[in-house]
Parts: sequence; structure tokens; C-alpha cells
Amino acid sequence: MLGGGRAIRYGVRVGREGFTWTGVQKITKKTEWPDWFPPTEMIERQPYLPRFMAGGPGNPLGARALYLGETVYRIHGTNQPQTIGQSVSSGCFRLVNPDVIDLFDRVPVGTKVVVRQTPEM
Repeated sequence: MLGGGRAIRYGVRVGREGFTWTGVQKITKKTEWPDWFPPTEMIERQPYLPRFMAGGPGNPLGARALYLGETVYRIHGTNQPQTIGQSVSSGCFRLVNPDVIDLFDRVPVGTKVVVRQTPEM
């Protein structure tokens, strides 16, 4: 929110069926070019995943990550911009790298994040 009734709209990739969630969290941590440690739940579903991937241009978390509370969920970048607008993640919110950098620079740790489902049209 920018104030004065104005807001910035970003395109996102959201959780695929079975991986959506709702609730209120706070941003508890922000990281530039984050390392990726796939959560145990993800490794159980996809055992071929690496157990660690160093941050950088090839990392699935992209250029920035904003961590949501004590959950495994994040708002982060992606190196697959063609997937924006789709429901394909495991519950995280992915933005193209330029957008997540913009959001990262605007939003401080402690910011409230409200996640709600849009009613089916």
C-alpha cells in the first residue's frame, strides 16, 4: 500500500491445488540471494530435489526472499518468469526478480501479510 488509496500490484505465482493457505503472518526476515534448503515436506514429495542450493541466479528462490513468520512459506523471486500468474508452487508466493527486489526494498521486517483466497468466479 502506498497510501492515499493507492497500491502497487505485482504478478505472482501461487500455490497449486492442495498447497494454498490463508492467514496472517509477519515478515520475520529478509534475505538477498537466499540459499535454498527445501523443506522436509517438499523432499518427501520430490526426493530427487537437492538438499541445499547456494543463492544465485540459478537458485529457485531468485534474487530476494521475505520469510513469513515461522512457516516454511516465503515471498520470493523466481528464475522462471513464464510461470507468473499460474498456480504451481508449494505454497510460496513468487514474483519476477525485478518485482521482488522492489518489494524487498519497500517492505520492512515486521510488516503484516494477509493471505486470503479469491472466491471462484
